[in-house]
Amino acid sequence: MGDMTNSDFYSKNQRNESSHGGEFGCTMEELRSLMELRGTEAVVKIKETYGDTEAICRRLKTSPVEGLPGTAPDLEKRKQIFGQNFIPPKKPKTFLQLVWEALQDVTLIILEIAAIISLGLSFYHPPGESNEGCATAQGGAEDEGEAEAGWIEGAAILLSVICVVLVTAFNDWSKEKQFRGLQSRIEQEQKFTVVRAGQVVQIPVAEIVVGDIAQIKYGDLLPADGLFIQGNDLKIDESSLTGESDQVRKSVDKDPMLLSGTHVMEGSGRMVVTAVGVNSQTGIIFTLLGAGGEEEEKKDKKAKQQDGAAAMEMQPLKSAEGGDADDKKKANMHKKEKSVLQGKLTKLAVQIGKAGLVMSAITVIILVLYFTVDTFVVNKKPWLTECTPVYVQYFVKFFIIGVTVLVVAVPEGLPLAVTISLAYSVKKMMKDNNLVRHLDACETMGNATAICSDKTGTLTTNRMTVVQAYVGDVHYKEIPDPSSINAKTMELLVNAIAINSAYTTKILPPEKEGALPRQVGNKTECGLLGFVLDLKQDYEPVRSQMPEEKLYKVYTFNSVRKSMSTVIKMPDESFRMYSKGASEIVLKKCCKILSGAGEPRVFRPRDRDEMVKKVIEPMACDGLRTICVAYRDFPSSPEPDWDNENDILNELTCICVVGIEDPVRPEVPEAIRKCQRAGITVRMVTGDNINTARAIAIKCGIIHPGEDFLCLEGKEFNRRIRNEKGEIEQERIDKIWPKLRVLARSSPTDKHTLVKGIIDSTHTEQRQVVAVTGDGTNDGPALKKADVGFAMGIAGTDVAKEASDIILTDDNFSSIVKAVMWGRNVYDSISKFLQFQLTVNVVAVIVAFTGACITQDSPLKAVQMLWVNLIMDTFASLALATEPPTETLLLRKPYGRNKPLISRTMMKNILGHAVYQLTLIFTLLFVGEKMFQIDSGRNAPLHSPPSEHYTIIFNTFVMMQLFNEINARKIHGERNVFDGIFRNPIFCTIVLGTFAIQIVIVQFGGKPFSCSPLQLDQWMWCIFIGLGELVWGQVIATIPTSRLKFLKEAGRLTQKEEIPEEELNEDVEEIDHAERELRRGQILWFRGLNRIQTQIEVVNTFKSGASFQGALRRQSSVTSQSQDVASLSSPSRVSLSNALSSPTSLPPAAAGHPRREGVP
Repeated sequence: MGDMTNSDFYSKNQRNESSHGGEFGCTMEELRSLMELRGTEAVVKIKETYGDTEAICRRLKTSPVEGLPGTAPDLEKRKQIFGQNFIPPKKPKTFLQLVWEALQDVTLIILEIAAIISLGLSFYHPPGESNEGCATAQGGAEDEGEAEAGWIEGAAILLSVICVVLVTAFNDWSKEKQFRGLQSRIEQEQKFTVVRAGQVVQIPVAEIVVGDIAQIKYGDLLPADGLFIQGNDLKIDESSLTGESDQVRKSVDKDPMLLSGTHVMEGSGRMVVTAVGVNSQTGIIFTLLGAGGEEEEKKDKKAKQQDGAAAMEMQPLKSAEGGDADDKKKANMHKKEKSVLQGKLTKLAVQIGKAGLVMSAITVIILVLYFTVDTFVVNKKPWLTECTPVYVQYFVKFFIIGVTVLVVAVPEGLPLAVTISLAYSVKKMMKDNNLVRHLDACETMGNATAICSDKTGTLTTNRMTVVQAYVGDVHYKEIPDPSSINAKTMELLVNAIAINSAYTTKILPPEKEGALPRQVGNKTECGLLGFVLDLKQDYEPVRSQMPEEKLYKVYTFNSVRKSMSTVIKMPDESFRMYSKGASEIVLKKCCKILSGAGEPRVFRPRDRDEMVKKVIEPMACDGLRTICVAYRDFPSSPEPDWDNENDILNELTCICVVGIEDPVRPEVPEAIRKCQRAGITVRMVTGDNINTARAIAIKCGIIHPGEDFLCLEGKEFNRRIRNEKGEIEQERIDKIWPKLRVLARSSPTDKHTLVKGIIDSTHTEQRQVVAVTGDGTNDGPALKKADVGFAMGIAGTDVAKEASDIILTDDNFSSIVKAVMWGRNVYDSISKFLQFQLTVNVVAVIVAFTGACITQDSPLKAVQMLWVNLIMDTFASLALATEPPTETLLLRKPYGRNKPLISRTMMKNILGHAVYQLTLIFTLLFVGEKMFQIDSGRNAPLHSPPSEHYTIIFNTFVMMQLFNEINARKIHGERNVFDGIFRNPIFCTIVLGTFAIQIVIVQFGGKPFSCSPLQLDQWMWCIFIGLGELVWGQVIATIPTSRLKFLKEAGRLTQKEEIPEEELNEDVEEIDHAERELRRGQILWFRGLNRIQTQIEVVNTFKSGASFQGALRRQSSVTSQSQDVASLSSPSRVSLSNALSSPTSLPPAAAGHPRREGVP
C-alpha cells in the first residue's frame, strides 16, 4: 500500500520534471539512484556521469562557495521538482477508532450484554406472568405502570456505558493531539546552517532544498542526503542506516556520500544537498515503515516481532568482531522495561480485579441459591414451563447485580488517572523549561536517587572568558597590557588563536545596549577569541587572509585527542601547525617555550613540572580551565606524513597558557542543596582538569570540605574498577561509587561505565535510579543507559537530544530540580487517587454484597453504581491528578522502586473511612426507615417504584464520597486537608459540579436512577453525615500508624520481580509476573494499563533508539543479571541502607567491604 502511494508520489514528480524539461541538469530519480550507491561505486558513478561534484553543483545551479541565491521563486521551483524536506507523519487514529478501542473493554461488554438481555426481557411479556404460582418469593404483585418502565434500567446502563466510552475515547484523542503538537514543536526547533547568497544562515530543517550548500560540523544529525564538497577530517557514524558501528571517514575522492539521519562524529565541512524528505535514504525507509505500519495495526499481536524483524533486516549481519551483541541489543530495543509506576499499578490492579471477581461471583451464587431454595424448597413450588421466563428475569437481575459489584470493584479510573496526571505534568513542565520526549520519564524522575551532571553549560553559564594568562615567562593574574607582550609573540598568539579554531566561532556585537558581546559557536574558542579582542587585536583580518578553503590540514578536536591542530602552508612553501588543547596534554608535547623576548628556548620535563606546580595548579584551584596554545614549523621537503599523528603532534613550541573562567550559574548551588535535601546525590562528570573540577564542585556545593568523598580522574577510576585482565568488575565499582562525587578528565565511556555501574549495583537495598545530563555527541550512550536522560536544548547536539528523555530548553540545572518535583507529584497524585478510589471500592462492594445476601437486592442499583463509578473514576482522577506540586515534595527521600504504592498510612485511611461509611450505610439500611419515618425499601418486588429509603442511602453514600475526596488530598497523614485547595481550580470545580449533578439526579432522576425526590431535612441529614467524614478524618490522623503493624501494604514491586528469569534468556519474549497472571485471561480488562503504553508512543523518528518506551533501560548484559539473581536469592545479603540515608554518613564497614580509602 505504502509502495503504491510512493509510486504515485514519484510519478507525480516525474510529470513535474518532464514539464520543467531542462530546468536542472539532473532529475530527482537520477539523484536518488546516485545516493543509493556507497563508497567507490559512487565515486566511479559521479566520474562517469557528471565529471565531479563541482559539475553536479553546476547542474543543480548552485555555487559551492556562495550557495543558492535564495530567492523565493527559485526555492519554490526546487521544492516542486525535488520535493520538500519533510516526511509526512503516520495518520492519527480517528475518534471513531478510539471509541471502538474503548468498547473492547471486557467489563463494558459484560454490562452491555446484561443490559440488552434486561431490555429484551422487559419488552417480552411471558404468558406465565399472570400465574400466581410462579414466584411469590419476592412478595407483592406489581403495578402495570412499573412493568412498563422495566426497560429503563437496561437503557440507563447502556447510556452510562456510552458515557464511559466517550470519556475514555476523548481522553485518548486529546492526548494524541497534544503529543503531535509536542512532536511538531521539537521538529520546528531543529535548525541547520546553510550558505545562501554567500551568507551563512540558520534555517529550519524543513526549509532545506536540493542544491543547498549545508555546513556540517561535529555533533550534527544530517537533515538530508548530500555530496561532500570540502572539509577536513570528517568522520560519520552511519550505524542508524547500516548498523555498522565503525565510524566512516568521508573524503571528496574516496567516499563523498553523506546520508540523512547519520551523525557527524568528528570534523567539519560542506555538502551540497541532493535528496530531501521522502527521497532521502531515511525517507525511503520511513515510507516502507509507514506501509508496514498499517498492516501492523491489524495484527497487533505480531507487531512486536515484526518490529524486531524490521530492525534486524535493516542491519546487515556484522563480522564476528563482537558486532552481534549490538544487533541483539537493537532488536531488543522495543522491549523496554515497564516504568516503576506502571509495574506497581498493573500488579495492584490484578490483585483488586481478582478480589472483585471473587466477590461478584459469590454475590451471584448466593442470590441464585437463596432464590431457588426459597422458591422450590421452602415454598415447594414446582418448576412450571410457563414460569421459566419469569425466573430468567430474576436470574438476569441477579446477574446484573453481580456485574455491578464487579464494575465497582475494578478501578478503571487508574489508567485514566495515570494518563491525565502525566499529560498534565508534561504540559506544565514545558513552562518549567522541561520538554518531555518520553512520558514516563517524568514519573521516573520522581524516584531519582542520583544525578550525574556535566559541568560546562549545566552547572556553569557556558560563557567562557580568559581571566589569567602565562605569556613570555610572566604569570598575569588579569588580562595583560598589550604593550607588555613582545610583538613577535603577539603575532604568533593572534594567528594561532584565529586560524586554529572553527571559522563558525565568532564574537558578535551585543543585541542590546550594555549587554555582553554574543558568543557564537564553540564557547572555549569564543573565550580565546575574546582574549585576542581584549589584547586590542582583531582576528577577522587574519581569517580573511587565510580563508577556510586554504587550510592545508585540520586535526579536529575529539574526546581522544583533547586538542585541535591546524596546518597552513607558509608563503615560502614550508608548513606551520598551530595547536591548542588541555594544558597538561599539550605541554607534554612541547620541547620549547617562547621567552619574554619572543625567542624559543628549551623546555625540559623538569621545567614542565615546575610550570604545572607554579602556574597550572594555582589556576585550576581557582576553578579555571587551562588551555595551552602552541605551534610547530615543518620544512617544505620532505613533506611530513600527515597521517602519522604521533610524530606530527610533537616537539611543539609553547606560546602561552591561559586560564579560562566559566562562572557557576547563580541558581545552581541552591538547586543542588535542594537535591541533597531530597535525598538525591549529585555527581559531577567532566572532561576538565581535576583541580578545576574540584574547585567548581566546592563552589556548587557538590562537595563540602571535610567530608569523606572521592574525586577521581578517568585513568584512576579505570584502574580501580578493572581487574588484572582489564575487565570491569561490578564489585570494584560498588566500592567506589557511593563516595564518588567528582569524576574529572573522563571519557564518554567512563561516563557510561559509571552510570551502568550505579544502575546495576545491588550494593544498596533500593536499586538506584540515575538521571544523567549531557550535551555532546559522546554523551549519547550514557544518556540512553540512564533511567532519565536530560539533553541540553541550546548547547546540545542533535545526537544527544535524540538519545534523551527530557530536553532542558534553558540548559539549566535548576530545571532538573523542577522535573524531580513534578515526578514526585505524579506519584503522589496517583496515590491520592488510589486512596480515594479504594475507599469507594471497598465500601461499594461490601454494601452491594451484604445487601444482596441479606435483602436479596443491592441497596445501590446498577445505574447508581455506574454514576458512582463515573464520579469516583473519571472525575476524581481529573480532580486529584491535577494538583500542582509544592516545594514540600522536595523534603522527603525518594520512594525507591520497591516501596509499595499504598503505604501504611494510606491503608489506615482507606480502612478507617471504610469503617465509618459502612457503619452509617448499614445503620441507614436496617433502621433508616424508623429514623426518618418512611416506608422500608427492603424486600421490594421486582419492578417496584424507587423508595425514599434507598434514595437516602444512595445520596448519603455520594455525599460521604465527596467529602472524602477532600480528605484524599493528603496522603502522608497531614492534618490540614484544605491546604492549598484554591491553587487547584479543577478540583473545586469538579467537587461543586458533582454536587450539583447529584441534586439533579436525586430530585429529577426518577425511575432510571431509582431515585425518589427528598425533602430538605432529609438532604440536610445526608450532607451532615457527609461532613462527618472530615471530622472522622481528623480522628484517623490521630492514630499513630506505627501502632498498626498488622496493616499490609499493597502494590509493591519485589526485587525478584524486577529481574524476571525470562530476561536472562533474551530470546523469550519478556513477560513480567503480573502480566503472566493477565495472560490467563481472567482479568482482561486490565489491558487498559498496557494500553497507556501504546498511547504514549509518540510517532517517533525512525531511529530505533528514539522509540524507547519505558524509562528504564536495563539492557544489562546477561551475565550481570544472573549475578543479580544469584545475589538476591542468597539470604546473607548485607544491607547498606544507611549509605543512602544521609549524604554525610558512611556505609558501616560491612562484611567483605573493607573501609574505602579516603580522598586521593
